Amino acid sequence: MPASTPDVLHVEGIVPLVIMAAGRGSRQMCRMDRFGFPRTQPKTARTVRGFRTGDLVKAVVTQGKKVGTYQGRVAVRATGSFDITTSHGTVQGISHRSCVLVQRNDGYRYERKSAYSSSESRSLIADLP
Repeated sequence: MPASTPDVLHVEGIVPLVIMAAGRGSRQMCRMDRFGFPRTQPKTARTVRGFRTGDLVKAVVTQGKKVGTYQGRVAVRATGSFDITTSHGTVQGISHRSCVLVQRNDGYRYERKSAYSSSESRSLIADLP
């Protein structure tokens, strides 16, 4: 019966997908003061125009100052004007009409790392027991 891991492992050119737990938010209904009394209003609705904070969206903006295509995590506002956090920074004030849902928030953050080079793959093989 063959071994599960081959003797030679070729990882050159492989782009790893890094998955990190990010959570889904808080169940706390409102902030409390030091005596335990409510300090703020209860939380409002979490869904705005079909989007929730943390959803992965793609926004194609065709008019205004922020013309371009953005893909990233969305922070919703009750007004329908969203903030999108991309790998290059945060873009504020994107209309809900420009956004298309790519993936619902599932509590994890996904990121692609750079592909392994031939020197990195040799060091990975050297580290194997």
